[in-house]
Amino acid sequence: MRLGFSLGYQTSWTTPADHLAMAQEADRLGYSVVWAAEAYGSDSPTMLAWIAGQTERIDIGAAVMQIPARSPAMTAMTAATLDTLSGGRFRLGLGVSGPQVSEGWHGVRFAQPLGRTREYVDIVKLAIARKPVAYDGRHYQLPLPDGPGKALRLGFHPPRGAVPIYLAAVGPKNLELAGEIADGWLAIFFAPDAAGEHLRHIEHGRARSGAGLTGFDVCPTVPVAIGDDVAACADLIRPYAALYVGGMGSREQNFYNQLAVRMGYGAEAKRVQDLYLDRKVRDAAAAVPQEFIERTSLVGPKDKIIERMREYAAAGVGTLSVALYVGDRESGIATLRTVAEAYEASGVAE
Repeated sequence: MRLGFSLGYQTSWTTPADHLAMAQEADRLGYSVVWAAEAYGSDSPTMLAWIAGQTERIDIGAAVMQIPARSPAMTAMTAATLDTLSGGRFRLGLGVSGPQVSEGWHGVRFAQPLGRTREYVDIVKLAIARKPVAYDGRHYQLPLPDGPGKALRLGFHPPRGAVPIYLAAVGPKNLELAGEIADGWLAIFFAPDAAGEHLRHIEHGRARSGAGLTGFDVCPTVPVAIGDDVAACADLIRPYAALYVGGMGSREQNFYNQLAVRMGYGAEAKRVQDLYLDRKVRDAAAAVPQEFIERTSLVGPKDKIIERMREYAAAGVGTLSVALYVGDRESGIATLRTVAEAYEASGVAE
């Protein structure tokens, strides 16, 4: 198992300089990849370009670049450019986001996300490989019919004819699609004891493409808070869990809430969502079950973190990407060092 680092977005306590300092520390410590996220705040490609030019070995990854935010050709151009700037260190994570962001922020209909994702990835692969981009799909037609456009190819030679593509997937059908068309899966709320069901769907997708799980990177983003008091550490993660389970979507359509239900937290997920959507955010955070946080996070003293890392490796994780729940840059760097020490002590390093 490899170790990764998820920066997430810019927040109220971070600056680009903070993120750069932590990424540089992860680079020095031997982390394999640093991921930057985007939703409707800071974007991922700009942050990754900033980091790529000031690091040496660590891969840079988009987790994710939103499909409704860019045409597939624009995503291919950006991916090829970032791969060139970084000397072949870029990983492309893609996701359709959710209906509220897709339709409310980008003005793109959310309907048929699986079909759109499949065609989008096809076109990205064509463009990065410098093949003429001609595509006759249900959602994308390139060039547009009956117009002056022609099939173009990428106008420069990136260092690689393909970049690793990861899909952010939650539901069973999306997991199968990730297995079929991608090189890795960006997971959220990944519980090692529940991994078998997820991997079964991915394996079905891999079989459709004539491949097995070997070489496919299962890459969960795992919150981490280190300290002797497990409950106090979990409290740092509660607002994040409540935001996703309760507030990332409507009552009718929230993929993270549905995931919590599939994990066995039906009544609890409904309560968190009801409280959050009623704007009782603190109550929603308090209602997140302690067990849910402990199953999907690294919380507690270093010895416990070491054992949990072994559980993630045994569950089939290829890259364990930690998200830090700390209050400042210095605490973030200290946590990165402690996580690296735990990783070395766990014996799961590749």
